[in-house]
Amino acid sequence: MGKIIALANQKGGVGKTTTSINLAASLATLERKVLLIDADPQANSSSGVGVDVNGVETSIYECIGGDIDVHEAIYTTDIEGMDIIPSHIDLVGAEIEMLSLDNREMKLKALLSPLREEYDYILIDCSPSLGLITVNALTAADSVIIPVQCEYFALEGISKLLNTIKIIKKRLNPELQIEGFLLTMFDSRLRLANQIYEEVKRHFQELVFKTVIMRNVKLSEAPSHGMPVILYDAESRGAKNHLALAQEIIRKNEKKKQYGTT
Repeated sequence: MGKIIALANQKGGVGKTTTSINLAASLATLERKVLLIDADPQANSSSGVGVDVNGVETSIYECIGGDIDVHEAIYTTDIEGMDIIPSHIDLVGAEIEMLSLDNREMKLKALLSPLREEYDYILIDCSPSLGLITVNALTAADSVIIPVQCEYFALEGISKLLNTIKIIKKRLNPELQIEGFLLTMFDSRLRLANQIYEEVKRHFQELVFKTVIMRNVKLSEAPSHGMPVILYDAESRGAKNHLALAQEIIRKNEKKKQYGTT
């Protein structure tokens, strides 16, 4: 049965979408079947893997808001084993439309449950907010990856996110775990970046991924070409970092399955 992992941080510009795209691509490269859910109205994950956002007929919005079979919204990508459910700007209005619905926090969970049998990993790229769609994602997920940018305000807002996770665990999804804190945009030459790294390690200890995503030009360029960095430049540092992250996640989760722990 597949694992659902949300990537969330209400602070924008922390590398959340970049991580979502490239972690999904790396997991698929390592021969895992992966579905990426773009739950951000900006639809950057969709365009970042080559989906023509303006040409999408069925997106996550139609799935949440209507009685459409979720399989109709699944698009293949150029990476074998990696599919995507794209987003659309209409998703902005979904939160308001959902307010009157019963079990509105559970819509995404109900949608994704049948897909667990078809994929090894389902990744959800959340929008940079703690609104109803993000709450849906965290309610549907088994765990959450929290990208943390190695810059001055890195830890700002994390306490708010952790509080939201705590509330969701208490009221909606008792099984929700933190998969890990992921340090992104790391530049080892900068004293500040090293200080942030040490501070995050001190705060969250074993919950911090060993893999760090370094600052990398190829990683920044790849989305404008509509492809993950592993297709754009497989030898780049960005590609190698995300492959290492995928391997770390696979080792951790498949070891747990082997020993029957959660």
